[in-house]
Amino acid sequence: MTVGASALMDDAWGRLAFAAALFAVDPLQSGVSLRAAPGPARDAWLALLRDYLPIAAPVTRAPVNIADDRLLGGLDIAATLRAGRPIAETGLLARSHGGVLVLAMAERQSARTAAHIAVALDRGGIALAREGLAARQDARIGVVALDEGQGDDERPPAALLDRLAIHLDLAGARPWAGVPGLIAPSEVAAARALLAKVATPPEAIATLVSVAARFGVDSLRAPLLALRVARAACALRAASIVEEIDLEIAARFVLAPRATCLPAPPQDNASEDNASQDNDKPDNDKPDSDKPEKDARSGSAADTPQNDNHGRNRQTPEDIVVAAACAALPADILARLAGGDVRSGSSPRSGQSGATRVSSRRGRPLGARRGALREGRLSLIDTLRAAAPWQTLRRLERLGAERQALHVHPDDFRITRFRERRETVAIFVVDASGSSAMRRLAEVKGAIEMMLADCYVRRDSVALVIFRGERAEILLPPTRALARARRLLAATPGGGGTPLAHGLDMAATLAESVRRKGMTPLVALLTDGKANIDRTGAPGRARALVDALQAAQRLRLSGCAAIAIDTSPAASGADAPTLKIAEAMKARYLRLPFVDAARLSEAVRAAATAP
Repeated sequence: MTVGASALMDDAWGRLAFAAALFAVDPLQSGVSLRAAPGPARDAWLALLRDYLPIAAPVTRAPVNIADDRLLGGLDIAATLRAGRPIAETGLLARSHGGVLVLAMAERQSARTAAHIAVALDRGGIALAREGLAARQDARIGVVALDEGQGDDERPPAALLDRLAIHLDLAGARPWAGVPGLIAPSEVAAARALLAKVATPPEAIATLVSVAARFGVDSLRAPLLALRVARAACALRAASIVEEIDLEIAARFVLAPRATCLPAPPQDNASEDNASQDNDKPDNDKPDSDKPEKDARSGSAADTPQNDNHGRNRQTPEDIVVAAACAALPADILARLAGGDVRSGSSPRSGQSGATRVSSRRGRPLGARRGALREGRLSLIDTLRAAAPWQTLRRLERLGAERQALHVHPDDFRITRFRERRETVAIFVVDASGSSAMRRLAEVKGAIEMMLADCYVRRDSVALVIFRGERAEILLPPTRALARARRLLAATPGGGGTPLAHGLDMAATLAESVRRKGMTPLVALLTDGKANIDRTGAPGRARALVDALQAAQRLRLSGCAAIAIDTSPAASGADAPTLKIAEAMKARYLRLPFVDAARLSEAVRAAATAP
């Protein structure tokens, strides 16, 4: 790595500034995901990027939930009404041609908006075909996605992240101008002019592809984006051929943030083979002990080119690039990758556990459709947009009649559609049998109270199904009433047999009722899985387990999200009965023999947001 790049990479703000320079060298049809809360650090980075970009390059900002007509363009209503013919309005993507589009609150951008931007990044333009207009507009843009999410669940849409080359996190970074070797805007401009002359050896491309595979990066775009960053790094060095140091930089900024596993360490096969061959040789064929010293005195190398002075394999360029990428991984990411705890970028955002549906009354605007006024709210702008192209013909039709400034027909009426999140109902199905029932009920009581505290914000409800003795009952119907829940839970007795099948049947019936009311059910089963009462009320563990598995399959066929929490302190392995129940109803299995209210509430929330 060059001295200037090395100095920058050793400093937190220097790395971020270097990333801005890399993006500014080749910004079009690429992008940066910038994870940072609003503040001085983010403003300073955006200002630095503006200095690095060409003076004539536009930098536009797209708000969250931007409408399609503003993003893509559409009918200019005022101009169309004046001219009496369709007049197109340029959208934000076309106005950003040759520059950078900054996405505010990218973690809340809809999949629809992300898809439009992804098309522009892929094709360098958009095809406008709406409202009687048909045209193709150039939109070669770069994208800076401002990610203000908290945690791994709040991320920009996966389709957008996959197309953004550099992923940055400004957490803990403090901007300052005294970073050694800070790149000047003139250097970036010179690198931009040199970029077209940069050559890439085939082995460099093979190295990037191999490193991506070793880090578990399954996207084919990642090596291509890494190659673009490597070429930009080469141009910043004022060089014309991509070298190993450029690949290291690309691996740090592009491949490391996308890693889903840690690469296996290189194996020392050559040394083992050489050792085995030496052991097979007869003693009289082995070289003398003083021969290496003679070779060294005569200037010849005793070691083969593959080995260093200690007999170990020298690192290949691929291993060096992998080591550089591993060095760029934060410590917590390394721990999570080592443990296999990796979340997909496409996982739903927290706080959005319920399914969505199209509504005509409330929710987030989803556009407009043709309809009668009685079907919903009138979208005035869309109605005028639909009527505008026909004004000339309609005025000719009514020639001699009463003069009107605007002719609107019933076919022009547009009704606003909304996307409404369905309310989630967490149905706790609790085993209240045996001597430990009171402890489980206390845990569930605490979890329900914690979840009810969030109901006013999340618009969620909870319900409670208890099974004990020979039957199950709905102790608490779906509710947000905290006082009522406390009273019912406090008066609930425990003990008796374990009619697990009855409990699951009752939960399935309640879930179907909840779904018919337009809400999203979530079943949380807490049991040790030791069913001993079958559907007929007769004792017998074998038959009771068969009935419980059948009831679990009914839940699976209903498509209801579920989590099975094993409360048995001794259950483990594939023979755990609760695990069999979880597999039968296709539920997440969680073994919490000493569960507390906080962990239980957190587990249920995680199940609600799981894909």
